[in-house]
Amino acid sequence: MPGELVGVKLSGCTLDIVEIAAQRGRSRDLESIASGRSLTLPQFGRLVAADNQLALCVRCERWLLLAAPAPAAVSAALWHDACAGAGIAVDLSSGLVAFHLAGPAAREVLARSCRLDIDPVSFPVGHAAATMLAQVSAILAALPSGLLLLTPATTARHFREWLTTTAKPFGLRPQSNLTIADLLGSKGA
Repeated sequence: MPGELVGVKLSGCTLDIVEIAAQRGRSRDLESIASGRSLTLPQFGRLVAADNQLALCVRCERWLLLAAPAPAAVSAALWHDACAGAGIAVDLSSGLVAFHLAGPAAREVLARSCRLDIDPVSFPVGHAAATMLAQVSAILAALPSGLLLLTPATTARHFREWLTTTAKPFGLRPQSNLTIADLLGSKGA
């Protein structure tokens, strides 16, 4: 309930974000390419984690790949070269901002403005979706460590202010930035 200090942790996340998109009819080829790079591409609405990488799918035949930061555009260039002919890779690292919300009331905070049913039964760990939060487009992913939120960089300040204001009654505790290893469970919760 609001007013009870149950604790909600809000962190930024420093990540490389690359979107890969299959050319028409070539999604199986991209799956094979990703497999050769030790990554399984998830089905629509799901996410998978492997080798300090996270892949999620919220658009058909398109995947967001999240990893530790590399020098400018290196991750996208490596995927672009690997996907040549089967798809395209675009660096979205400067276009999207990542936040992590954790704690017992994290889902309740988001439910105040989310158009999805984010109850753990309906939206369990391993699920991902594109939605609107606080009148801003966002991608939401349920991780064992909490909820990952991706939002356009142009609206990130508003989004963070909304998260901060909405989470205060739940005992908000701002945290330092997290890494991909933190998100995948070593200390993200």
